[in-house]
Amino acid sequence: MTQLIPAVNSNDHIYGNLNAALELVEYGDYQCPYCGRAYPIIKNILRKSGADLKFIFRNFPLSKIHPLALPAAIATEAAALQDKFWEMHDIIFEKQQTLEAESFFLFAETTGLDPERFKSDIQRKDLAEKVQHDFESGLRSGVNRTPSFFINGKKYDSDWEEDELLEYLKDQLAEISIS
Repeated sequence: MTQLIPAVNSNDHIYGNLNAALELVEYGDYQCPYCGRAYPIIKNILRKSGADLKFIFRNFPLSKIHPLALPAAIATEAAALQDKFWEMHDIIFEKQQTLEAESFFLFAETTGLDPERFKSDIQRKDLAEKVQHDFESGLRSGVNRTPSFFINGKKYDSDWEEDELLEYLKDQLAEISIS
């Protein structure tokens, strides 16, 4: 079983209870149709799991086949500088079918970002480097498609439909509770 490299750390965007027993990491691409299909599934799982689960999204833009994946990833990182990573993450997936290069500026306004700061921040080299670092960590962790999931640091290669993934997470929680 493949391990997550590096482990979740302060550079990651974490949604949910920071002290949750279960940790779900997704390597995703904002333009990937499978990631788009996984998005509402993950949202439902987070809602159903409550304080037992924390979710981490790492960028894995497949730029050769999805030309807006890298700009989308950088847009989320720019939004993070204004504490709006998850808002930008959500709106990009919710509007995935209609993404265009100019969409990110509209999304910045919709999510309440300072538009001038956003326009400046998306040019920052360190944000592109963060996305590249996420991508490289995915390669080191054995990611070969999107979405790819890791549960408590181990690659999850089974079906990621909601019922199967939720059942697996419950089993993992039960194992943690026993030990």
